[in-house]
Amino acid sequence: MDETSGDVGGGQSDTASPLEASLALDSDGSRIAQARHLAAAFLTKVRDDHGIPVMTATVEIVQLIVSELVTNARKYAPGPALLHLRITGPVLRVELWDSPALPTAKAQNPRRIGQHGLEIVTALARTVTAEQTPLGKRITADIVLSSATG
Repeated sequence: MDETSGDVGGGQSDTASPLEASLALDSDGSRIAQARHLAAAFLTKVRDDHGIPVMTATVEIVQLIVSELVTNARKYAPGPALLHLRITGPVLRVELWDSPALPTAKAQNPRRIGQHGLEIVTALARTVTAEQTPLGKRITADIVLSSATG
């Protein structure tokens, strides 16, 4: 398993925050369900072990956001990717690093079949950013933990 994390979810690094978890993603797309599971387990542990309020609806929203981001990375960004979850105060920051092609949200079109992932993430997260990095790109979605909507 390529899962690495701080205190939450089975620590490996002395420098990692105890409220972080990561998952390396292979290019074959086999880790989408594992990424959703990591998000749910991470938020459950944060709530149970650290007393941070996390509503059940928020866990479900985070799982959907993670699923959409990882699915998009597998479909449109060849090569490896990294999913990173981090608690910052009352916010969960979901970061996904992958290849350099920046995503673009399509204009809303209820008749379009598929390609709604970024629309979904943008609608559910408090903020969503996409930026170029020296090794590719990073998509960041911030989700407020104590409410079901960002």
